[in-house]
Amino acid sequence: MAHIKVISYSEAGGKLKDIYLDLIDKRGKLANVHTIQSLNPDSIIAHTELYMTVMFSHSPLSRANREMLAVVVSAANGCNYCQQHHGTALNNYWKNSERVDQLKRNYILADLTEKEKLLCNYAVELTMYPDDFETTNRTQVLKEAGLDDRCILDATLVIAYFNFVNRIVLSLGVTLEDDGGEGYKM
Repeated sequence: MAHIKVISYSEAGGKLKDIYLDLIDKRGKLANVHTIQSLNPDSIIAHTELYMTVMFSHSPLSRANREMLAVVVSAANGCNYCQQHHGTALNNYWKNSERVDQLKRNYILADLTEKEKLLCNYAVELTMYPDDFETTNRTQVLKEAGLDDRCILDATLVIAYFNFVNRIVLSLGVTLEDDGGEGYKM
C-alpha cells in the first residue's frame, strides 16, 4: 500500500486525467509507478519521457540488454516491483522464464554471454558502490570487451534510471498491480 496519497484514475481530473489517458493509450494500462506521482503530474511526464529515451531509443545496447540491466539493478536493490515488470519484458526477448528467474536470483549463474556478464557486473558495482567509480575507471573492462562509449553511456543511463525508480518504488510503497504487471505494450 502506498505511503502517500495517490489520485486514482477515477478521481483524476484535468491535466492528470489527460496524462493517465495518454499513458493508457501508449502503454495499454496505467502502472502504479506512475500513479504514485499523481500529486505532481509534471513529474509523470518527465519520468515517462526519460524512460522512453533510456529504454526505447536507438542504441547499440539491445532492448533485451537494457531489460536485463533493469532486472539486475532491481534485484540488487531488492525492488520486486521492477523485477517483475522488467523480468516480464525481458522474457519477451529471451523466451525463457527460468533463465530470467535465475538472473533475478544470481546473475552470475545465469546463462549469459561474456559481454552480458560484464554489463551485469558493471550494473551491480555501480548500484552498490557508486563512490568507487569516482576514483577508478570501471569502463575500461567494458571497452576491452568491445563495447563502445555510446554503449557504455546507454548502459550507465539504464542503471542510473533504475536506481532512481527503485528508490521511488521502495520508499513510497508502490505495490505490484493486481495483474502482476503483465500486458504492457512494449
